[in-house]
Amino acid sequence: MAENLNLFTSTQEVIKKALQKLGYDESMYELLKEPLRMLEVRIPVKMDNGQVKVFTGYRAQHNDAVGPTKGGVRFHPNVSEEEVKALSMWMTLKAGIVDLPYGGGKGGVICDPRQMSMGELERLSRGYVRATSQIVGPTKDIPAPDVFTNAQIMAWMMDEYSRMDEFNSPGFITGKPIVLGGSLGRDKATAQGVTIVIEEAAKRRNIDIKDARIVIQGFGNAGSFLAKFMSDLGAKVVGISDAYGALYDPEGLDIDYLLDRRDSFGTVTTLFENTISNKELLELECDILVPAAIENQLTAENAHRIKASIVVEAANGPTTSEATKILNERGILLVPDVLASAGGVTVSYFEWVQNNQGYYWTEEEVNEKLLKKMVEAFDNVYTVATSRNIDMRLAAYMVGVRKTAEASRFRGWV
Repeated sequence: MAENLNLFTSTQEVIKKALQKLGYDESMYELLKEPLRMLEVRIPVKMDNGQVKVFTGYRAQHNDAVGPTKGGVRFHPNVSEEEVKALSMWMTLKAGIVDLPYGGGKGGVICDPRQMSMGELERLSRGYVRATSQIVGPTKDIPAPDVFTNAQIMAWMMDEYSRMDEFNSPGFITGKPIVLGGSLGRDKATAQGVTIVIEEAAKRRNIDIKDARIVIQGFGNAGSFLAKFMSDLGAKVVGISDAYGALYDPEGLDIDYLLDRRDSFGTVTTLFENTISNKELLELECDILVPAAIENQLTAENAHRIKASIVVEAANGPTTSEATKILNERGILLVPDVLASAGGVTVSYFEWVQNNQGYYWTEEEVNEKLLKKMVEAFDNVYTVATSRNIDMRLAAYMVGVRKTAEASRFRGWV
């Protein structure tokens, strides 16, 4: 809980700083420091044993001045009100950075899906939609997959919303199966976005991706796709890790072999004997370090020992504010999470657009449009950082918050 609270307050601090740099007064910060709406719901679910269990769920809508709010729904035992609030604010920033017509939203249910049957998960998913139905919808707030939720859960949620609405509403939710109006390229979108910003960052540091040595912490959805994209581009992925340890080979790991051997949770290191720790992995000699696992991995304690010249955050909040300062002072280019992992919400936006117009694009078209959005976003943030002599995180927050602040001002809210 303390960590989630910390995530919330640290997000508020950077937003405050960004608004001050942009010349907004205190009232704009007062409007944007918390979500406009925060709904807490109770969801009764009949379990397989016949008993009814009541789950607590949340939906935060940070700000809808720009357009409908957008953001994932996570099913996790540690979901809390503070976490959902903070993540809804991050979604506003991401949407602003890649210039989407959205505000940020986020949702969650306190549960452990790993201990639940498919039937129980379906009843919980439908119950969440019924409980939040008054504030969600294709023109109000558009959910998406997040931690421990997937295309199947999105399909159940869409079906429940469509039943209540009495017509098919694919635009209510993104991250759906392709046959129900999902977008091609959505599953790889986050890793594809990270790949694009890695290439852009490498250009700024005159590093040739073909010879670059890359270390990736985390081998889940984002980390494994990213390792594959990087090795396909000719880079040497010299280190990867999962929850149980890390693998290192200075000559480059055989990524296809590892992808073939990993289990559904992204675990692969347990098959090897000569593993190293996650702590050692982060401090390896490399050109580009990608934390793609969990938060608070780069701290004041280890930031002095990072040997990469570029750090790209594929995970949420992997670098503490003290570590950000140290890496910046050491001249390491840090590409922040709100920029690096914006590929997912960008392709979610493309999915919503396709649903709204009833016309679907090829995967090539999706990737082409994603490339354009991510390159523009990187350029924008990098230009603000260099022209104002600030770190990329503060620059990203400035770019990200500006659109919502301007829309709120034009609407006469502040």
